[in-house]
This record gives sequence, structure tokens and C-alpha cells, in this order.
Amino acid sequence: MPSFDVVSEINEHELNNAIDQANRDIDARYDFKGAEARVERSEWELTLHAKTEFQIEQMSTILYQKLAKRGIDIRSLKVDEVKTANLKASQKITVRHGIESELAKKIVKLIKDSKMKVQAQIQGEQVRVTGKKRDDLQEAIAMLRATDQIDMPLQFTNFRD
Repeated sequence: MPSFDVVSEINEHELNNAIDQANRDIDARYDFKGAEARVERSEWELTLHAKTEFQIEQMSTILYQKLAKRGIDIRSLKVDEVKTANLKASQKITVRHGIESELAKKIVKLIKDSKMKVQAQIQGEQVRVTGKKRDDLQEAIAMLRATDQIDMPLQFTNFRD
């Protein structure tokens, strides 16, 4: 029986490369000289450090450009507010990966509401979609790509006939 998996994955290597490039660009810019501005990564959380909120905004623009060039969708980022204290500003950005149960339920509901001849089931951080015909599965992929109800980038992997 043909099937595929709906996942939301981030390439960690490309994420590291984008952060490194952003840090290099920030170090090279004249307006950041002596500002101790940097982007740090710990697991799936990025932290932007600078002296002012304006510099944080400039850094986030640079970071977004580097991520986009590396093929990482900006929709996978959850940005917190800028915090300013003691002449230092910081901002946390969470990189969302994997499909959370709430989003998985929404995907299953979208598929069921579309009345397609496919079944969807949640399997951990992914959703498995099965059907009798390959065309039905391709139609389900097209429907999920076209919808604007999902605010995360989705990939379709493990397509089997």
C-alpha cells in the first residue's frame, strides 16, 4: 500500500553554517565594531546578543538572510521579544523542528476534511499518510502544500509504492 511521511526537519549542518556566516558578517560590519554582538546556539535555541535593540534588529535581518540562502525556512523560527538590561540586549529565537502533536492533529483533520481516499495517522513527530493509489497521495501532498493553515515548513519523505 503506497504511503509517505509528513515531517518538519531542519538540517543542523546548514543551521550551523548560517550562524557562522552571520557571525562573520556581524564581525566585519563597521557599525558593530566593539559591540560584542554575536549569535549563539545551544541545541535548538539561538540567542542574539548586542548592546542595543536596534543592533538586535540588524543582526536578525542578517541571520534571516543567511538562513534563507542555506535553505532553512524562516517559518520554522519562533522569535521572542528583545530583552534589554544593563546596557545589553538579547533575543531568543527557538528553531522549531518535528511536528508537534497539535500541528499533527491539524494535518490529520485537514486530510480527513478533504474527503480524499487516504488515511493519516500520527507517529511520534511525523504523520504517515497511506492510500490505495499513488495519485491520491500526490493529491494529498498538493493539498498540504497549498493550504495556508499550517505555519510550519513541511517535507514529504519516505514515499513508497
